[in-house]
Amino acid sequence: MNFCTECGAQVVQRIPDLDDRLRHVCVACGMIHYQNPKVIVGLLPTWQGKVLLCKRAIEPRLGKWTLPAGFMENGEAAEQGARRETMEEAGAAIAQTYIYREFDIPAINQIYLFYRGEMASADFCAGVESLEVALFDEADIPWHELAFPVMSDILAEYFEDRRSGVFGMRSGEPNYLVLAT
Repeated sequence: MNFCTECGAQVVQRIPDLDDRLRHVCVACGMIHYQNPKVIVGLLPTWQGKVLLCKRAIEPRLGKWTLPAGFMENGEAAEQGARRETMEEAGAAIAQTYIYREFDIPAINQIYLFYRGEMASADFCAGVESLEVALFDEADIPWHELAFPVMSDILAEYFEDRRSGVFGMRSGEPNYLVLAT
């Protein structure tokens, strides 16, 4: 960041009074510009035991499979955002949702919140951000074609939970980050 969003003057990095982190601070008006993590919301939609995945029509990871997800918008609740992303990317309405998985990814300043839910009907279609949308049995999940490592984690955890019949709220770093440390 080079310029203040309030007055347009130059900003410098310094630790403001009563703070403990380096921040962008305006030299003219003193505005402190906080930069906070982005929140990604998504949904693990199911229909009669199958999981709905979307093949990405956009970068990053064009042509790879993912669960419907994206950046939460200002003014919306997390669940609303997950439902919106599911409708935009997969044309699927969800009957009821349950908070399911939270991922902390401090290395890229992101937090992921995923819900799970049964689709309201078998109706779905590719949205503008999807090349293709399809339902998959566990045995048919394209594991080596998943767009992001967190997708492997959440799908593996889901199938594990489904076998046990216990769906709790999971939280923490993705498995690939835990294994790397």
